[in-house]
Amino acid sequence: MSKCDVIVGIQWGDEGKGKIVDNLAKNYDIVVRYQGGHNAGHTIVVDGKKIALHLIPSGILYDNCINLIGNGVVINVEAFLDEISQFKNINGRIYISPKAHLILPYHEIIDKFKEKDSNRSIGTTCKGIGPAYVDKVGRNGFRVGDLLDTDSMIDKMKDYLKSIEFYSSIYDVKLPSIDELASKILFYSNNLKPFIKDTNEILWNAMDNNKKILLEGAQGSMLDIDHGTYPFVTSSNTISAGACNGSGISPHDIGEVIGIAKAYCTRVGKGYFPSEDFGEDGKRLQKNGFEFGTTTGRTRRCGWFDAFACKYAIRLNGVTSLALMKLDVLSGFDSIKVCIGYKKDGKELNSFPYSLDKVEPIYKEFEGFDDVSGIREFDKLPKKAQEYILSLEQILGTRISIISTSPEREDTIKR
Repeated sequence: MSKCDVIVGIQWGDEGKGKIVDNLAKNYDIVVRYQGGHNAGHTIVVDGKKIALHLIPSGILYDNCINLIGNGVVINVEAFLDEISQFKNINGRIYISPKAHLILPYHEIIDKFKEKDSNRSIGTTCKGIGPAYVDKVGRNGFRVGDLLDTDSMIDKMKDYLKSIEFYSSIYDVKLPSIDELASKILFYSNNLKPFIKDTNEILWNAMDNNKKILLEGAQGSMLDIDHGTYPFVTSSNTISAGACNGSGISPHDIGEVIGIAKAYCTRVGKGYFPSEDFGEDGKRLQKNGFEFGTTTGRTRRCGWFDAFACKYAIRLNGVTSLALMKLDVLSGFDSIKVCIGYKKDGKELNSFPYSLDKVEPIYKEFEGFDDVSGIREFDKLPKKAQEYILSLEQILGTRISIISTSPEREDTIKR
């Protein structure tokens, strides 16, 4: 029986997972998205053309690849339908688990008004992701499979709407009526039915027949609901263990775990970011890396590679090798910093702390290097760029097997 390999971000998301999944997907029979929602944004550049994916697994670009959206994902049906409209010949190439939960119009309304409350705001994408997961955990959610029996679903929703009427007074918002929701549900059902299939069975049969499977994570490990920088996190398990929860495979079925990290670090929205650079270097990283969110367009905060956090994430995920993205963005810097530890109240910390509040970075500096854009062989990188990568390997205790030197699909070094 074949094992399932996992792609996982080990920073605060936006690491470049889309390019790596796209790069690897041609070697796999099935690509699975296992958590998150359309708050994710994976950008792939093919022949100079940018393709942004939010819900659909990145294997959709290969005709031989089956793409699955697992039970751990929360689905905005309209976003899904809009996204698949840009592709042709997808029949039989993408399926959604009936166990995946639905993001419904009231989730987005609630999310937006919570985010307007300064005491509750954490910088979410306001896509309804959090409220949908709250309903899931509270056992009040509606699943994709419910769309197969719309009469029953609409009856249940009448009772549910009564239970959330209090939001109208708390947030001064108008929630959709049952008639409006019923219309949406019928639309969702008619359009989504061809894609609903038992993804567990597809996966298990594929493994029994030695098919190659790639599990694609969204966001990053430092946004994990349990192990991230809480409360400034997402609402799902973004670490590799979430691949089991969100797809229906067992831990025994996991093979390689490929961690993805930028050669520097970014973060969107609020939350702790010890290695953030507030000066000219941070602005330069932002400009050179075109650091604007794929999903929201928001400017990303930028800083230096945080090896201390990455080492923590590598252990959490059981990372077997690392892909280092956007090395080209560091081209031309006189010196490059790497955060190798934290201190708090003047004392160096021996382990990753419960909270990053008031921690300060401890930096090690490296000499900068010339332009590496488009280089596809390790030996052709400038010597100082090679030294930077080899030093990161030593600090992290993990092999860097893939290096990206531009957004283009083929500008990738494989070691």
